[in-house]
Amino acid sequence: MDASIQEVARLTGTTSRTLRHYDAVGLVPPSRVSAGGTRWYDETALVRLQRVLLLRELGLGLAEIGRVLDREHDEATALRRHLRWLRAEQDRLARLVASVERTLTARESAREGARGTAREEGAGLMAEEMFDGFDHTQYRQEVEERWGQDAYATSDAWWRGMDDGERTAWQKRAARLSADWRAAAESGTDPASDEAQALAARHVAWLTAIPGTPGHGIGSPVAYVLGLADMYVADPRFAAGYGGAPGATFVRDALRAWAAARS
Repeated sequence: MDASIQEVARLTGTTSRTLRHYDAVGLVPPSRVSAGGTRWYDETALVRLQRVLLLRELGLGLAEIGRVLDREHDEATALRRHLRWLRAEQDRLARLVASVERTLTARESAREGARGTAREEGAGLMAEEMFDGFDHTQYRQEVEERWGQDAYATSDAWWRGMDDGERTAWQKRAARLSADWRAAAESGTDPASDEAQALAARHVAWLTAIPGTPGHGIGSPVAYVLGLADMYVADPRFAAGYGGAPGATFVRDALRAWAAARS
């Protein structure tokens, strides 16, 4: 049965004005318009609207949503991907709730004057687990702007699919790589030297091991690596991981040399 624009607005928690705007920009046209001017939506239109609202939840703008819908003609496949994202987000939120609950319990125990082993266990629990489930997506905008929403979604699903041990191992690998870059930069290593190029090869292997990134399984990572190399210097958030601008410049120059040898 068709639903009127007023019914759809009520069911989705949006407004008739928003639905008319979605029609005007070609995102969700109604299935028919009555003689009196009322917009009506059939099941196909409602499924499309559901996809639009889900993509809005992912943070996409209307123009990007339109491009996604235009290139994704397999509705079932698209909905399955949306469902995977929602389940991953559900899991993240559940872990976040548990994390805050553990912190609250530990803090209340401390205020009540808990002593001995119980207090020590509470402190250890907070140190290791109080940030479990917090959002790891601080660079989402940069990823989507440079490589597209699909690249972000794929890498995000990969990260969320790891267990705690796998995430810890990955973080330790990244920390070792960063420390080795800083040490090489501080010792005055030539970016084109064998030592620096071995680090560059490790760095590229680390980058391209992430699903969704250029060079993961298909294609050449050269342009991707060059783009990141420049970002390391231009963005203080990235440069900080390599000891500041001098370290980031060394990494950039070494990666440029690595790329030049493969161009």
